[in-house]
Amino acid sequence: MADKKRILITGAGSGFGEGTAIGLAKLGHQVIAGVQISPQVTALRKKVEELGLEANLRVEKLDILDTYDVNYALTWDIDILFSNAGIGEAGPVFEIPVDLVRRNFETNVFAPLHLAQQFVAKWIKEKRKGKVVFTSSMGGLFTPDGFGIYVSTKHALEAVAEAMASELKRYNIQVQTINPGAYLTGYNETMADNPFRWLDDNKNFTKRAEMRATFDSLLGTPQGRLDPNEMIEAMIKIVPADKGKFRNVVPKFVEDMLKEHQQKAWDVTI
Repeated sequence: MADKKRILITGAGSGFGEGTAIGLAKLGHQVIAGVQISPQVTALRKKVEELGLEANLRVEKLDILDTYDVNYALTWDIDILFSNAGIGEAGPVFEIPVDLVRRNFETNVFAPLHLAQQFVAKWIKEKRKGKVVFTSSMGGLFTPDGFGIYVSTKHALEAVAEAMASELKRYNIQVQTINPGAYLTGYNETMADNPFRWLDDNKNFTKRAEMRATFDSLLGTPQGRLDPNEMIEAMIKIVPADKGKFRNVVPKFVEDMLKEHQQKAWDVTI
């Protein structure tokens, strides 16, 4: 087990972020759980109290798009930034409104990069070791129909993280990605509902029933509804570790699928 660390987790109001925050606190790490909205603060603080984790788990409002939240977060003394916050926009790439694309990139790429840059600068100035872990996705390495915009943000995050990992080695700052498969946290299901806010059978080439069938084919199978506890357990091990792989795909069958997909990509024709 790695030494006890001070860890900030963004997007900790639910799902992977919340579960990992609780798990790391139970192991004795000092964790700050950053959540997007005030009701999440209240709910998670109550859960922390019920679990008796007040000494190790602090809950703070941290909307990564809120300048005041971010400036406050930068006053916290941490060893590891686990950049987990994100949103997902789905739907056909050739029809999705571009303002939704911009919003997805702002939340999933620009804001996480900006926050990471500032913590990295602090560590470099203080001549301290540090670590940034980005929650990417299996979709950071391939592109299924209907999810092209969301996974394009994760493709971008993969490039950002890979460059940072190389650039920061000389400063003793580590960078990793975690690439979850299709775990049943509600995140993917909510993302699959988002296009139906704007898809209109009278206007769009892609019909609503067709889009729903595409999502059901991906998320309605056992492989699309994995137990999130498996991923949380992996995150609890990966995030505080001093050694490990740069890219961490879970579960193993998804890693194998991605490797096969990437190999076959060299032979794709138009």
